[in-house]
Amino acid sequence: MARNRFMVLLVMLTFFVISFVTNILDPLEPNIQASFQLSAFAVGLMPFAFFAAYGVMSIPAGMLIERFDAKPVLLAAFVLAFLGSSVFALWPSYAVALPSLFTIAVGFAMLQVVINPLLRTSGGEAHYAFFGNLSQLVFGGASFLSPHVYSYLVQHLKDSHLSQNLVTTTLGRMVPPSLPWLSLYWVFAVIMLVMILVVALIRMPRMELKDDERVESFSTLGTLLKNRIVWLYFIGIFCYVGTEQGVAFWISKFLETYHGVDPAQGGHSAVAGFWGLMMVGCALGLVLLKLFDQRKILFVFGLCAVATLLTALFGSRAVALVAFPLMGFWCSVMWPLIFALALNSVDKHHGSFAGILCTAIVGGAFLPPLVGRLGDAFGLRFGMLALLGTLGYIISIGLWARPLISNATLGQSKNAQPDPA
Repeated sequence: MARNRFMVLLVMLTFFVISFVTNILDPLEPNIQASFQLSAFAVGLMPFAFFAAYGVMSIPAGMLIERFDAKPVLLAAFVLAFLGSSVFALWPSYAVALPSLFTIAVGFAMLQVVINPLLRTSGGEAHYAFFGNLSQLVFGGASFLSPHVYSYLVQHLKDSHLSQNLVTTTLGRMVPPSLPWLSLYWVFAVIMLVMILVVALIRMPRMELKDDERVESFSTLGTLLKNRIVWLYFIGIFCYVGTEQGVAFWISKFLETYHGVDPAQGGHSAVAGFWGLMMVGCALGLVLLKLFDQRKILFVFGLCAVATLLTALFGSRAVALVAFPLMGFWCSVMWPLIFALALNSVDKHHGSFAGILCTAIVGGAFLPPLVGRLGDAFGLRFGMLALLGTLGYIISIGLWARPLISNATLGQSKNAQPDPA
């Protein structure tokens, strides 16, 4: 039991690391754009490089676990993330940034695939739902914290009159004075190095995958890809991740451009608020799922997201500072609901279907540069209107979804039958 509790802690720590690093890109964007004098489209290619790795690596990572087990895959993933972080920290340039981000994300795609079944093995199947929800809260907490760490480091490295400590003094010697934000990549490198040492030193239980967690043969994947419902939900996950990143990535730049908000102060707070309210929404979603059908929740939250986005884009400074974080609340339930509806819409090959759905995370690679390209041509405010299309598709899922198994609500009788396919 002691070993199992430690493994659960390791999984939670891994969720924290993935979220902490992934979502720091959002408040960093204005600094990177200014430092390298990039167009909105060029800076939008940075999340493209990052999330494209999920499209490349999600399914192969599942096959690696089948062959080598969890520990070697975890070690390889953290090594790749360490290399990507340290190379960019040593040679900061736009040309290095793109392959660096891709390398980090390849490691993270491997981590995402391994930690979910590892959590079930270590925590026990009876507690899997509890620990799964806890991991979502940990993920949101790390996303909320990372912009504050960014703000603290940048402000203390830029202003020598502020109180210094060992960390800021050391980082001050390692990064160019004109690039204080680069200190975050040294922090990433140190975090990855610590995780490599932790994983290398511990003994891990053999991870036995259940049938519905296995990524099966390419012939099975081919069969699934001929199924219309698979593509409909693939597009749904694609649209969700694209919406999430399309909003979060551009919040800080939008506030700076239209309302003169400093990215290292008010901008980072708005991004942190987005992830913080997403964490709140995840907690509330647990309650709502006991009261209402998941399709109704998805439909209502999607409509509220559309109204909030329009308010953020065309409202005043004060309104935008509230509305952008509120988008995180409305987006919070979309990923788990779309994923659950998808898996509950087929009666077999759930592991392979999950691998295809994880590949759809590549949506985060396309929407930010699309918004940037439209922003270069028409202004960022109108560029972000492209997100109305992805939100519209998410809303439509609440209307056409017909899962084989519906979520249990307090309003259902004990003898209620599953929804027909």
